[in-house]
Amino acid sequence: MSLTTTSDLHISQTSFGHSTEGVAASLFTLTNANGLIVKITNFGGIITEIHVPDKHGQFTDVNLGFDSIEPYYKDSPYFGALIGRFGNRIAGGKFTLDGKTYELATNNGNNHLHGGLVGFDKVVWNASTFKTENSVGLTLKYLSVDGDQGYPGNLDVTVVYELTNNNEILVKYHAVTDKATPVNLTQHAYFNLAGKGGDILNHEVMINADRFTAIDPEAIPTGELPSVVGTPFDFRTPHLVGERINEDHEQLKNGNGYDHNFVLNKAHPKELSLAARVFEKNSGRVLEVFTQEPGVQFYSGNWMDGSLTGKGWHYTRRCGLCLEPQHFPDSPNQPHFPNTILRPGEEYRSVMSYKFSVVA
Repeated sequence: MSLTTTSDLHISQTSFGHSTEGVAASLFTLTNANGLIVKITNFGGIITEIHVPDKHGQFTDVNLGFDSIEPYYKDSPYFGALIGRFGNRIAGGKFTLDGKTYELATNNGNNHLHGGLVGFDKVVWNASTFKTENSVGLTLKYLSVDGDQGYPGNLDVTVVYELTNNNEILVKYHAVTDKATPVNLTQHAYFNLAGKGGDILNHEVMINADRFTAIDPEAIPTGELPSVVGTPFDFRTPHLVGERINEDHEQLKNGNGYDHNFVLNKAHPKELSLAARVFEKNSGRVLEVFTQEPGVQFYSGNWMDGSLTGKGWHYTRRCGLCLEPQHFPDSPNQPHFPNTILRPGEEYRSVMSYKFSVVA
């Protein structure tokens, strides 16, 4: 289905309040030539809104989030956030690197989650905007200093959000360091392609993965990479999220549903390839996730309990899903997992995208 051009490419900036430290934050509204709207704040690099059309051309916000800055630093389950220095969990909040053990901030029981107590999602990034012939974008920069949340090294990070006329949100990550340190950056948007209200159990999901990362009851990888064959984790062909989510399976119990890293099938390491596809039948909306990363975390919103509201949404259990491109959880403690250590003189680079379309 082709989309009618409704507006020119443009980007605007408004105030979005202040961080807990009193630093002013902005909200940037990106609009492409097809009328897609993406709103991003430089507080935490958070995507607050994504407006895309359904099969009838009606635009709806399909991204969970809040109306103002305060809930993002008080109550948010990482809605729309940039995640760093390390996405997902590090067991026991510690790792050993080059013979030295580092103690990290713990914020998920005894474990370290999504960068710690003040991760990249809770700081104000330096922001600048740009425009090309076929896109508008936002460049975010942040210096995570040596010792931040327990991590070694000064990590200089740049993240570029780019909304293209192909109806995709490109996210480009870059980082350099002056000491060896783990780095695993990702994006934590929650999607409901039906729009406001309802759950995601009738969303159809495909994940291009033959294996997944088994977890213990604290959601820490056991080190095993079991086959998806014959399990509720086989999304190589599309399945509804709710089709098998309540099956009597140890891994579903450990995750309280789907909350697992999938080992992506790649013809070549670091290739930008399709990781997952989501389809919502009633609206006809399709989301495709592309990444250079070796894994993608599929989270089915299991821990939302209805206590949060935002943008007129009531965030009940499983009302949104996440597909977070990443290296594997707890990689600094799992030597056979793909390497996440960035060293001086090296560059961390990774590209991902969310691409939207419709099926009539």
